[in-house]
Amino acid sequence: MAVLHSPSITERKPAQAALNLIAAGVVIALLYFGRDFFVTLVTGVTIGFLLEPFVEAFMRLRLPRSFASFLVCSIGLLLVYLAGLGVYIQAANLVEDLPRYSSRMNELIDEVVLSLESVEKTVTDFVVPKRLREPQTITPPAPPPQPVSRTARRRQPEAVMPPANSLPPPVQEVRIRSEAGPIVRYFTDNIDYVLHVLLLASFVPFLVYFMLSWRDHLRRAYLQMFTGPGRHAAGRSWQGIGDMARAYVVGNFVLGLLLTVASGIFFYLMNIPYFLLVAPISGFLSLVPYIGLPLAILPPVVAALPVFKALPPFLIIASVVGFFHLLALNLLYPKLVGSRVHLNPLAVTIALMFWGVLWGPLGLVFAIPITAGVKAVLDNMPEFQAYGKFLGD
Repeated sequence: MAVLHSPSITERKPAQAALNLIAAGVVIALLYFGRDFFVTLVTGVTIGFLLEPFVEAFMRLRLPRSFASFLVCSIGLLLVYLAGLGVYIQAANLVEDLPRYSSRMNELIDEVVLSLESVEKTVTDFVVPKRLREPQTITPPAPPPQPVSRTARRRQPEAVMPPANSLPPPVQEVRIRSEAGPIVRYFTDNIDYVLHVLLLASFVPFLVYFMLSWRDHLRRAYLQMFTGPGRHAAGRSWQGIGDMARAYVVGNFVLGLLLTVASGIFFYLMNIPYFLLVAPISGFLSLVPYIGLPLAILPPVVAALPVFKALPPFLIIASVVGFFHLLALNLLYPKLVGSRVHLNPLAVTIALMFWGVLWGPLGLVFAIPITAGVKAVLDNMPEFQAYGKFLGD
């Protein structure tokens, strides 16, 4: 009678590792090729976590969740419209003012070129000897004039003068076609991609509304997928993801608003043009990990180019923006966000690289909340708690 050979533990481990590796590759491929879908979904989830406290505030007024969600989404869309209108007005004025900025940029480029040429001349004068810098030029003797024979002079054509009463040839009218701007050219050249992005963006309000209004139903349906101890772990994971995401999204949004208000007041006092547009850009760019400080300094410096000619005002702008950045990231960020998001710097760096490669600039925005959400799940699953500790601080 044949005895069936069952694989031992040592034989099962390589096969299980290979299956895990294949599964990870399939997940990464899905995240990459379906990035438009996943980015839209994560955007809706993020906005839903941002608006959830407002829904709960309206529910305390005895309003049903569906109506409270509709009210919050309507107010949010109205604020987005007003913000977009303000940005459009500021951007339209900025487009009209672009020649002044371009002339100032040309002046700066000329100054930089002259400075580099001066440095190059100084270095050349110091390194290269004088006798080698002045090459001797030898002028060849001029050839003697050749005599012109009488026959050649007779063959030379005489200049024909036009008659006095002749009219000049008519001037043809040349119509110069106006060239479209770079933004218009980009939209016309990429019209298919622009329509695709607009189509996906149109789903975000519906995602946000249904996530807010069906939150309790989704939580019950999610917990019913598990039984026994797994249901408790799933409930803790749901609660951990919700607390972390809400703390991260709401904390960063509040911190960005504080930086926007502080920067806007300072830019107004410094008489920086378009401070209503520059302040929120600088405030929220300051929250980008690692490179937030130079990104926050760049918009006000560029906006102030036509106003200031000397270097000290730009140094003041950079110093004050840097002070706001360091104050927010070292004093306010740990209290608003850092108490819930426990990720070590290595995990943050790897997450930024990974999601940045998969989803581009939006991957840098969602890298930390996604990684923190994964850590919240791992911390509540006993067999994966070691991986959660590896990501934690």
